[in-house]
Amino acid sequence: MKQIIFAICCVALLSNCSEKKSETTEDIVPQKTDTVISTTTPEQIQSQTTTTDTMDDNKVYYVNISTTYGDMLVKLYNETPAHRDNFIKLVKEGYYNDLLFHRVIKDFMIQGGDPDSRNAGPNVQLGAGGPNYKIPAEIKPGLYHKKGALAAARQADQVNPSRSSSGSQFYIVQGKRSTEAELNNITRGYGVNFSPEQKKVYETIGGTPFLDGSYTVFGEVVKGLEVIDKIAAVKTMYGDRPAEDVKMKITIAEGK
Repeated sequence: MKQIIFAICCVALLSNCSEKKSETTEDIVPQKTDTVISTTTPEQIQSQTTTTDTMDDNKVYYVNISTTYGDMLVKLYNETPAHRDNFIKLVKEGYYNDLLFHRVIKDFMIQGGDPDSRNAGPNVQLGAGGPNYKIPAEIKPGLYHKKGALAAARQADQVNPSRSSSGSQFYIVQGKRSTEAELNNITRGYGVNFSPEQKKVYETIGGTPFLDGSYTVFGEVVKGLEVIDKIAAVKTMYGDRPAEDVKMKITIAEGK
């Protein structure tokens, strides 16, 4: 029952987002950004396109996310080529270097990728930045929100019914373990069906099963899961921003 209450609260968080970022950049009282999704406006998104190099679908691509709490090796899924190619493009450009994990919620997820977070003052509200384009949704039933899943942030369904993803913001799942009864309740409450394999993973490793089918999962942490726990445990301020900045550097990796 507690898991379902937590799920309802998190879905509520995911469903409420301001559509425009603050015009000020420093010395403001941060407001609660109740979402793991980008707040780039639809007008900006529809007027922009993105060009990426096409990757080889027969090759497995990895990136390394370095932080002061350790490194995470992430495998990118070939089943989500648009997200994979866009992420690799931004990584090669150095787009993510020195950005922050600007939103952290223990037992839920850690979020980053807002370019406005680079050198942001301590009182700056973050979560609205991006490259001003969206990526079409690539939501696949077999790609789910287990612990370590890399997923794309996005706007709420009310302004983004196609569930297209932010051009740069992402989150990495921490979540928690679920019981069989809790998973059954999520199925009844949200219409999310889990395979036997997914049930086993959610029961033994954990994740955020109530997000399945709503966000594009395009990769997973294959080494360094403990780093997620360390970042998720940091002290946070109002708005879920860490009290001390957690910077990232993302580079192309050769794999395990």
